[in-house]
Amino acid sequence: MINKEGLPWVVTPGLLGAVLGHLTKRKDLLYGGALASLALAWFFRDPDRYPPFDREIIVSPADGRIVAIKKVKEDKFLNTEAYQIGIFMNVCDVHVNRAPATCRVVDIWHEPGEYLPADKEEAFEKNEKRYYALERLDGVPLLLVQVAGLLARRTVPFVKKGDELLASERIGMIKFGSRVELFVPVDKAKILVNMGHKVRAGESPLIFYPWEANGQEKTEE
Repeated sequence: MINKEGLPWVVTPGLLGAVLGHLTKRKDLLYGGALASLALAWFFRDPDRYPPFDREIIVSPADGRIVAIKKVKEDKFLNTEAYQIGIFMNVCDVHVNRAPATCRVVDIWHEPGEYLPADKEEAFEKNEKRYYALERLDGVPLLLVQVAGLLARRTVPFVKKGDELLASERIGMIKFGSRVELFVPVDKAKILVNMGHKVRAGESPLIFYPWEANGQEKTEE
């Protein structure tokens, strides 16, 4: 399946190549447009994903490679010491990001910045970002951050403030490669990945975080 955000990108090269190829009688333009459309269709692919059947597992919000695991003081939403897990997405990874847990969208905001290569350590601090403040249904706060990069200069949210999401639901995408950061309170959290691990959005377990005793189940209407 191709994500709808990618349809204009996928259709345009093939259509343009077909028109120009017909007008100029040049097959190379026709084939070039078709190949470009196929490449973009691969980039904008959006396969279904299935999370673990465990509400205490926080899954990866992005496809890619783990490039950061560290403790930080998170003061934009969690306001406590947190684990920061960074996931770098190259151009071959699926770029649709997903909810790391069954949760509610508390807020979404955008922060302008630079466009340094996303695999650089300073990219998170300096680059343009989109923040998703989330709250698991037992009250545990999570902060997901899409970080723009050298080529990836547009973050696209699929959700809005107040939405309730099931684990692995599509939450947004970054066009043309970048990274995603996930912040989880240190208290009670157990990291399940190591540096360099490859992960899949909506499926790969990142963190075990016990369900709070007063948490409520999400029910589907």
